[in-house]
Amino acid sequence: MEVKEKHKDSISEAFANPGKITHALTQGVREALVKHKQAGNPVVVWHNGKIVWLKPEEIPVHT
Repeated sequence: MEVKEKHKDSISEAFANPGKITHALTQGVREALVKHKQAGNPVVVWHNGKIVWLKPEEIPVHT
């Protein structure tokens, strides 16, 4: 039971700090874009109400 309680506490702590969640999501997206670009794979984005495919060389990667 101790593991469940510890897990529950860390989830509550994470939700208490939305900035941490935003940072984690932003970092995850950044890493995924870098991996796609390095592998030569395109990505799909939503731009001006339309679905747009970005070629690997068009993928913006901010470090």
